[in-house]
Amino acid sequence: MKLLLLSFYFEPDLCAGSFRNTPLFQEIKSRLGVNDFIHVITTQPNRYKTFKVSSKEEEFGENFVIDRIAIPEHKGGMLDQARSFFVFYCEAMKRVEHEEFDLVYASSSRLFTAFLGKRIASSKKCLLYLDIRDIFVDTMKDVLKNKKVLQVPVIAFTKIVEKYTFSNATHINLVSEGFKEYFSKYRHPSYTFFTNGIDNVFLAAESNTNEEVQRPWIITYAGNMGSGQGLEKIVPLAAKRLGHDYLFRLIGDGGTRRLLQQKLEELQVTNVELLNPVSRKELLEYYNQSTFLFLHLNDLDAFKKVLPSKLFEYGAFNKPIIAGVGGYAAQFIKNNLSNYILFKPTDVDSFVNQMKKYSLSFEERTSFKKKYSRENIIREMADSILNICKFCLLYTSPSPRD
Repeated sequence: MKLLLLSFYFEPDLCAGSFRNTPLFQEIKSRLGVNDFIHVITTQPNRYKTFKVSSKEEEFGENFVIDRIAIPEHKGGMLDQARSFFVFYCEAMKRVEHEEFDLVYASSSRLFTAFLGKRIASSKKCLLYLDIRDIFVDTMKDVLKNKKVLQVPVIAFTKIVEKYTFSNATHINLVSEGFKEYFSKYRHPSYTFFTNGIDNVFLAAESNTNEEVQRPWIITYAGNMGSGQGLEKIVPLAAKRLGHDYLFRLIGDGGTRRLLQQKLEELQVTNVELLNPVSRKELLEYYNQSTFLFLHLNDLDAFKKVLPSKLFEYGAFNKPIIAGVGGYAAQFIKNNLSNYILFKPTDVDSFVNQMKKYSLSFEERTSFKKKYSRENIIREMADSILNICKFCLLYTSPSPRD
């Protein structure tokens, strides 16, 4: 059995794609037999310009190889991302030119890694297992809604790519059950819904249970600062109105961080800290210093179907969670979490009013942590991938002669 794993982000990068696909690779690798092999093609760490970490271009083991492709430095804009993916696509195609596979696994939040997987699977005449973390057509509709000249051709092109990629996949895993209705038009693949989960590094961490919390109360966000998060639309105004009894600590980087900084300066907000991305070990310290853990998605239709991976990370702690989300994510919080403040995206009034009324408490989420352990989810997902591969190999192998 020979497998190809495609993921634009991988260890040691800091992002959801890396945190998801690195342990999946490790789980699959641990189960391979003597004659089995897995080839990982990914990129050199590139998620954040302000987080630099070295990694080997190639790693070899008895039953695996990891190829990390160097891509051009990019700022996060659409053209920069397209250029980076084009380099990734071309290099990946070169590196598999003389290889054969039984199954291609491609994890994609921007559609085009899935497209790459489809291209390789078609050329090798092998199985295709897709892991979809975003609906790119919906995202493009929102991103380009004020640029109609671009929106029409880009959406038309993206729909063609999407149909080609999804229609004849062997199997599709959807990270959010909010995607289910959208994918109902693609009836050929089988489906699973292995979501993101809580990594052991957070499950093993001890929460600070001291309820005598001194002012200011610290509200922490850690992650991407892009148009998808829309932090510039909520934090400056909310921080200004809440005043110095609260300190917002925002850790990360991204395409709208500069805009966020400008908004803070315009409003003369002084109770917001902007910090660069940090390692997970450092992040644990920041989380334990926090009073609240905060996340926010922009007020866009595309985000009504998604389930932010940050929810699982935050759910491992006993801190109250502040979530500015709608759609499926809001319903997931109501059904699975406790001790939260939930408001509609960009609704400053609702956020501020609920914060002022909130009676601070801390609560362990034991059942949530057990249900959404990343280790358990990855184990089941690896079962799914390997079982599909083994079944098809058995089904297509020639019958023994009498």
